[in-house]
Amino acid sequence: MNPFLTLPNQLTLLRVILTPVFLYTYLHPSLELKNVSLFVFFFAMATDWYDGWVARRWGYITKWGTFLDPLADKIFVSASFFALVYVGLIPAFPVWLMVGRDLLITFLRIFFEMRGKHFQTTFFAKTKTFLQFTLLYYIVIFSSVKANSSLSKYSSYSMLEYLLDPAALSIATYAISLLTVWTGIKYLLHNKGILLGLFFDSKTAE
Repeated sequence: MNPFLTLPNQLTLLRVILTPVFLYTYLHPSLELKNVSLFVFFFAMATDWYDGWVARRWGYITKWGTFLDPLADKIFVSASFFALVYVGLIPAFPVWLMVGRDLLITFLRIFFEMRGKHFQTTFFAKTKTFLQFTLLYYIVIFSSVKANSSLSKYSSYSMLEYLLDPAALSIATYAISLLTVWTGIKYLLHNKGILLGLFFDSKTAE
């Protein structure tokens, strides 16, 4: 079977396709499209869980899937964070740190997986992923709700202002970005044997 025809890979590609759809609807001034963006966001994130479950459950694990799935995740998550930067909800610098670290480690993992070597995941790396997703869910949900101008008639609107306090979101973003960079360093140290082995193998081949 063509690896692109497997359901997990199709869902992975769908997540990539949904990335510009989410950006357009979330950043559009139309309230209706902002409401649509929340649905697109949840649907895209759901495909991330579901394609992994299907791949493990039915044995649809392919090299293309190993390559595409983590890359699709980083594309969607990175684009979502930059959308939050664009609308001024979080600062840009820590987002660049997170995205840079995640892309570097993702490409290294893909590189080694395609050569039959497994990059080991640490507990703290899983923790930073959970915190990144939590922050992303939190801001996207509450900012989308806040965009609904009809809420301004109710006292809950002032609570949304409090929940989206720029200083608090900035501190949370910086804290998670520092954890992300630290886990990246731990990742490299934890897998230094694989990295050194590849380097010396390449030197020997020359």
